Amino acid sequence: MIAMDNLTKRFGKSGCPALGGITAAVQPGRMTGLVGPDGAGKTTLLRLIAGLLEPSAGSIRAFDVDVVRETQTIRQWLGYMPQRFGLYEDLTVQENLNLYADLQGISPAQRKARFAELLRFTNLERFTGRLARRLSGGMKQKFGLACVLVKMPKLLLLDEPSVGVDPISRRDLWKMVRELVAGEVIVIWSTAYLDEAEACDDVLLLNEGKMLFFGKPDELTARMQNRVVQVRGLAERERRRELARLLQLPEVIDGTVQGSALRIVLQEGKALRHGNKQHVVPVSPRFEDAFIDLLGGMPQGDSPLTARMRTVPESDQPVVVTRGLTKRFGNFTAVRDNHFAIRRGEIFGLLGPNGAGKSTVFKMLCGLLKPTGGEGFIAGHNLLKSPSQARSRLGYMAQKFSLYGDLNVRQNLSFFAGTYGLKGKAKREAVESMIDMFDLAPFVGTNAGLLPLGFKQRLSLACALMPSPDVLFLDEPTSGVDPLTRREFWGHINALVEKGVTVLVTTHFLDEAEYCDRVALIYRGKTIAEGTPDALKQSVQSETLPDPTLNDAFVALIERTQSD
Repeated sequence: MIAMDNLTKRFGKSGCPALGGITAAVQPGRMTGLVGPDGAGKTTLLRLIAGLLEPSAGSIRAFDVDVVRETQTIRQWLGYMPQRFGLYEDLTVQENLNLYADLQGISPAQRKARFAELLRFTNLERFTGRLARRLSGGMKQKFGLACVLVKMPKLLLLDEPSVGVDPISRRDLWKMVRELVAGEVIVIWSTAYLDEAEACDDVLLLNEGKMLFFGKPDELTARMQNRVVQVRGLAERERRRELARLLQLPEVIDGTVQGSALRIVLQEGKALRHGNKQHVVPVSPRFEDAFIDLLGGMPQGDSPLTARMRTVPESDQPVVVTRGLTKRFGNFTAVRDNHFAIRRGEIFGLLGPNGAGKSTVFKMLCGLLKPTGGEGFIAGHNLLKSPSQARSRLGYMAQKFSLYGDLNVRQNLSFFAGTYGLKGKAKREAVESMIDMFDLAPFVGTNAGLLPLGFKQRLSLACALMPSPDVLFLDEPTSGVDPLTRREFWGHINALVEKGVTVLVTTHFLDEAEYCDRVALIYRGKTIAEGTPDALKQSVQSETLPDPTLNDAFVALIERTQSD
């Protein structure tokens, strides 16, 4: 086992410890989920277990060996996959495998069978000659795990291995770990996806360096019985306003959009007031409900964008239109014959596996890529004929953190305000307004590259909103952030939509895709399904899947297309 006794880690001499007083025992042959908000101490704990950091106090033993005194012994048993892609991007898949085998002392006789097994599990047999940097996000994560498993470890530490990975690749990663790791192996899986944590044997929940819970996930979920309801029967345009209203009630600790309904979590012993009783239906709790409850509920209050962003003028015409939009790179077609029209004040979701073409669609609509065929319009402006006018009406938040890491928060805001044509007093006011609205004042002098992930996302959104856009493009805006930060982010998005802003978003968190008015599912560059989240779920209903989630619909529709 891994035995932690009063494990504490401080960085510097003052302030609260990054990890304080952790006492727990992790058992072999079990998968332990490590969850908590950004900055809770998850990565610090994994690095302590791996012997990469020394504790400030307390002790940690693995398989009855002191991790600090016998670090080299521990590392012989260890498989560690860091949060960031840790392979050599200028080496091919095969060259990376060879390197890891050399480092682990795997003999040539053992390699052939082991490589074949790992490549089969990752479905990378056809890509052994491809450079690692040219793999899709899902492929990179699966391949990173394969390299960690070149030598079967006794202790496997995975630091958010599924961040930015689509639901099918996440399922494959999970299957790999379950099938390849058995017996006496210890697995600790840090994750931002609480459905993954719910499927673990045990869960260790951290917040601000302290352990709030350690045990079986269903023990925590059971505390939420009779505290979760759905509010049904709302008109399409009422859902976001009603959610904002309900979140102001003292008995409500959490609320999300769930297709045409609202999912509301209540204080213990409280009932939902001011609702139509025949439309309030009790539902089963989830681990995520217990997680939010244990952290004290989501922050209450309106998004500051509600009062301070301008209202986009009314329009009966679609704000975003694509007609046969196509993009080829050489012989490869990344986007094929794409058609959709998005109304003012609508949230439209682009869903699909890694490499399906979602980001390529975004880049064409933002004028960053020229279409090979077809055409696109933003607020009536043709992207090919009037690209500058089209770009002036939109804000864009890229998939990867794309601000200047060596500039501080204020400098980034000032730079982006200038790129949108703001000058003098208007520029200064816009910068101060964004600092105020997104609570960035404590970080104005901090370089953007050093910000916590949640604040990086806030800063990225603030920069995208500098031009007060009619249309906002959000490419996986909440990738890697915790559920509380995701809720804050969607509070801002809902506020913008109420102001008439049109939002086009991609996401791999399919529970938050429920916020969308409509979604399009893209596979291999082509749209294979389009409709409301509820319509997509209903399209895959069956005797074996009577009440499908949007995640179920995603997987089923992709598999149905693959079998055609």
